[in-house]
This record gives sequence, C-alpha cells and structure tokens, in this order.
Amino acid sequence: MIKFVTSNEHKYKEISSIFSAHDIEIEWVKMKYEEIQADTTEEISLDSCKKLQSLIEGTFFMEDTGLYISSLKGFPGPYSSYVNSTIGNRGILSLLGSERMAYFQTVISLSYRGSVYQFSSTLPGSISTEVRGKYGFGFDPVFIPEGEELTLAEMDPARKNTISHRRRAAEKLIDFIRTGNELYNE
Repeated sequence: MIKFVTSNEHKYKEISSIFSAHDIEIEWVKMKYEEIQADTTEEISLDSCKKLQSLIEGTFFMEDTGLYISSLKGFPGPYSSYVNSTIGNRGILSLLGSERMAYFQTVISLSYRGSVYQFSSTLPGSISTEVRGKYGFGFDPVFIPEGEELTLAEMDPARKNTISHRRRAAEKLIDFIRTGNELYNE
C-alpha cells in the first residue's frame, strides 16, 4: 500500500477521495515535518521527500502546494502555508489592486525504491474580491478557477475534486503507478 504523508486532514481527505475513485487505497501517515524555505514548490517537495526517506519505510508520497499571484510577482508561492497562517485570506485580499490573476501549483513527490519522482500541475484562475464559501481550506475561499464563477470553497468537495490542481497532479501519479510500473502490483 502506498503511504501519503501529511499532517493536513483536508489534504488527506482530498487525496484519498481521488485515489479511491481509481480503486487505489492509500495509508495516511499523519506527521508534521520540517520544510525548507526555497524559491519553488518543487524544491520544497523534493527536499521534504528526501528527508522523509530516512524516517518512513516503503513507498510513500507527499505534496506541497503554492498560490502564485501575478501582481505580487508570484507571492506567496512557496511561502503559502506560512502566509495563510499569518495574514490569511483577508490579508491577501488587502494586498491586491485590480490585477488578480493567479494560479495554484501542486507538486507531488513520490519516494519509490530510493528514488524520488515528481508530478506537478497548475490550476489557473484569479483572486476574488472577498472571502467566499464554506468548503475547502487554505486559499480556497479566495481562488476562482479559470472559466468558473465560484471560488473553490463555494464548490462542494466532489465538484472541486474534478478540477483541482491537486487532482491533476494526483492523476499524473496514478498514471505513473498504472502504466507498466511494478509499483501498482505491490
């Protein structure tokens, strides 16, 4: 069984639902771990995965997600978790003018037999003018995906999971598992 390492219950539920739709069971390894401060989500995810290899036996994956806002030169980007816990959604809204283009990026890092494989995806969209919605977590209440009128937090979880950045990255991992990789049979 593949392990998913996160302390975030929301992320676990989202990822578990995506994998369940593909009849793949995952085991939740609920743990906090130190993350480096780096310029990219890929670097953070890769470093965390490599560090966890000495702590977790077997095949596992973890993920890191960042919100990149164009008018803020990509901020908060790889610092999204910290920014969300300090200034939150209202703080982000207070920093913005009329330019509101943004995207989410999720990077999943898989540890398999001593190697690390990365799967990345983005979800383009914009930042709303107010906090909206009761679902989701993090910056979901202020992020409107391209082509949508609702924030991710206004969408029920099943709807969000059909379009999310996390789903897109997870689908790449699932394809990797299923396409001729012996990992699927373990």
